[in-house]
Amino acid sequence: MDATPSAPLRAIVVDDEPLARRGLEIRLAAHPDVEIVGQYGDGEAAIAGLREHRPDLMFLDVQMPGMDGFQTLRTIPASEMPLVVFVTAYDHYAIRAFEASATDYLLKPVEESRLTQALVRVRQARAQREASGHCAHLLGLLGELSGRPPLDLDEALKPDALDLLRREEKLAVRDGGRTVRVDLHSIRWIDAAGDYMCIHTDGDAPNGTTLILRATMRDLEKQLDPQRFPRIHRSTIVNARRVVEMRPHTNGESFLRLDCGQELKLSRSHRDKLAMLL
Repeated sequence: MDATPSAPLRAIVVDDEPLARRGLEIRLAAHPDVEIVGQYGDGEAAIAGLREHRPDLMFLDVQMPGMDGFQTLRTIPASEMPLVVFVTAYDHYAIRAFEASATDYLLKPVEESRLTQALVRVRQARAQREASGHCAHLLGLLGELSGRPPLDLDEALKPDALDLLRREEKLAVRDGGRTVRVDLHSIRWIDAAGDYMCIHTDGDAPNGTTLILRATMRDLEKQLDPQRFPRIHRSTIVNARRVVEMRPHTNGESFLRLDCGQELKLSRSHRDKLAMLL
């Protein structure tokens, strides 16, 4: 059976310059899987448009009168947040864009080739988000460790479970009546999504596989060897062996690139983890 094609990317464009909106609209016309469902000239109108259309993607101008792009982003509830591509005339805004968890950013005037690259990242991000949502209702508490009876979360966090987990090189996630055992070396990174942890691993899908674990960052830190899986941000743990490049920045933070191409931020408060990553 043929795979069901992905639904169109429903997008809104937010920019106070009509010509900039029109230029982006023309370039997006070359991408038939992108459908513009709204265009807005300021942050307040954009927020109303988000609630009305629930788009998958928002192209957001950084510099706007009144509420700028970053301020607009801060007013959007996490449950309503679309994928975001910032649009700016100034390159130094790129760092702030990624700090705000933007999928990508574009420099004005927008080049067709760069827009195409950004849309590739958007499609990949949406695929990961859909995979996470599909798994969320299936994957929950930690499962049995190395043939032991199924454990609940409290039991799995006991010291003997921790030692066994490290020795067995497996992270076990219970899925209904079965247990999914994840090889630790296949884990790329782990990040928080509300009350869940998203475990990004190597897998059959082009962008890997995302498993969902109902737990907190602190819970998972207790189970993983901090030398191999250091915490690099309040919401991110990384497999140190998958880091292939680090780009420092003047604000004391850094960007890490993994062997899968994913970029993650190393925050200032976790700079002491650099020795594990270099």
